[in-house]
Amino acid sequence: MDFLPISKDDMHKRGWSEVDFVYVSGDAYIDHPSFGAAIITRLLESHGFKVGIISQPDWKSKESFDVFGKPRLSFLVSGGNIDSMVNHYSVAKKRRSKDLYSPGGVMGLRPDRATIVYCQKIKELYKDVPIMIGGLEASLRRLSHYDYWDNCVRRSILLDSQADILMYGMGEHQIIELAESLESGIPINEITYVRGTVYKTKSLSSIYDEYILLPEYKNSKNDKTVYAKGFLTQYQNTDAVTAKIIIEPYGNEFVVQNKPSLPLSTAEFDNSYSLGYMRTYHPIYEKKGGVPAIEEVKFSIISNRGCFGNCNFCALAFHQGRVVQARSHRSILNEANKIVWDPDFKGYIHDVGGPTANFRAPACNKQLSSGACKDRQCLFPSPCKNLQADHKDYLKLLRKLREIPKVKKVFVRSGIRYDYLIYDKDDEFFYELCEHHISGQLKVAPEHISSRVLEKMGKPGRGVYEKFVKKYYEINKKIGKEQYLVPYLMSSHPGCDLKAAVELAEYLRELGYMPEQVQDFYPTPGTLSTCMYYTELDPRTMEKVYVPKNPHEKAMQRALMQYRLPKNYELVFEALKKAGRTDLIGFDKNCLIRPQKSDSFYRKKEKSDNHKSDKLLKKKKTIRNVHPKKR
Repeated sequence: MDFLPISKDDMHKRGWSEVDFVYVSGDAYIDHPSFGAAIITRLLESHGFKVGIISQPDWKSKESFDVFGKPRLSFLVSGGNIDSMVNHYSVAKKRRSKDLYSPGGVMGLRPDRATIVYCQKIKELYKDVPIMIGGLEASLRRLSHYDYWDNCVRRSILLDSQADILMYGMGEHQIIELAESLESGIPINEITYVRGTVYKTKSLSSIYDEYILLPEYKNSKNDKTVYAKGFLTQYQNTDAVTAKIIIEPYGNEFVVQNKPSLPLSTAEFDNSYSLGYMRTYHPIYEKKGGVPAIEEVKFSIISNRGCFGNCNFCALAFHQGRVVQARSHRSILNEANKIVWDPDFKGYIHDVGGPTANFRAPACNKQLSSGACKDRQCLFPSPCKNLQADHKDYLKLLRKLREIPKVKKVFVRSGIRYDYLIYDKDDEFFYELCEHHISGQLKVAPEHISSRVLEKMGKPGRGVYEKFVKKYYEINKKIGKEQYLVPYLMSSHPGCDLKAAVELAEYLRELGYMPEQVQDFYPTPGTLSTCMYYTELDPRTMEKVYVPKNPHEKAMQRALMQYRLPKNYELVFEALKKAGRTDLIGFDKNCLIRPQKSDSFYRKKEKSDNHKSDKLLKKKKTIRNVHPKKR
């Protein structure tokens, strides 16, 4: 077992004169199943195809894409495990200082819009070689999409990259069907039938299945109402059972999105994770300190895929779909038994989960045959009557993992849906989660507490979270543990004005908690919330939505969540005055901040409050002296 070739020397050592596919990635080469590039390339290898890897090529030189020469079948291009623009820029559009997917964490080893740039360089080198693109960057930009960094609606990345085919979703089914089609001699422009792919065409005469025609791209680009309606169509057609073909016109050309790929069976899922992974980064990066991204996942295990939680600010439904797929216990235990023999393993499995750790099955039996509902969600605004909240299988899995020799502790660190957890009438999993799988604190994501903001987020109401919190502390008290909750909270989401931000600050005051970090809403492609951000419309109802876009207002919302920090005083003071909540400026225990020394109104109020307090104190002393026994 060895890494796949990264040079011609590697290729020749294997006795190859050429490769069938060259995989170009924006990430450093990490051969671990937490990375899409590793799964796709190992899967191709398992089907007999020869694959060469070019990681983080110098995009200013087309020669860096010619490492293996001309591939026999195709180039495969991915921007990396995350969108290259998210990788490079914060929500404030400031350049990040580190790239966790690069050797030594060094920034600048991939270009902005990596998928597009890589494809253009390949086209300069080999005009006649097919290019197939995939990965998160391509998947979420497969049709017209709002781009936060350009602040406009960009066209399909398939057109901008000049690639021939785009694979969206997770890709296992698509890559093998495409590879076998190319191997059989079918020209790339005739491969128009593979589910989970997007292609371009001049004619719709070959489309016999039912399809939906989106608005012309230029209309979506120039009219926010048109864009909102078109995006909703995209969003409602992500389920493999219910989705239809979607066609988007671009002048005299069409971009065609085929139906999504079918979910993996348990056997297929197991197979993807049983391939010959080296489970670490390539040794060429050792001198540079390795690749930081491996640290979080090296001793973690992915147990599921897909998410029916369907938060509006999350792109999971758009990329992986809402139907949960799970690996078998045997597959997961086999992986765990490999992990324990790693020289760096200290006895701790860092996580067993996925997009949502405690989802191990579809939300209901109906999803398997009829797909996920288009017009309703499984958990919001209240749990569907068909929801099957059950943690028995996940609990059995965790118990088996705990019993493996050399395993000291199995943590659950990926997201827990706390609402789904409390909907399970059996508390057994909740107790064992607290007793065995938490290290002092549990991270959960209520995101906000204002009902109007939560509605736009697609998150359950405040009461559901408070019920979970109460139960969490009750259980920890019963098992004799002092463990805490760390809530993830978000500022500046569509629907959140200053009054809602103040409401959240008051809640934090009641908790006696101040978050160490505050996350602004980040408008990324493929989410309902991003559509709201851009259009200021809720595409489901076409009603207006308040969207905080002004940087100063966003700074005030962040400051309110950390109102105790002295550096935030001026922003909090301004926010409270603008929100009409000057009652929270003062000396009362319920106030968030004290008045400014220069503010005569508040000084007079303080003097008056102190005078009233002195009079009340004197009165109490008099009463005590007159009636000493009635104290």
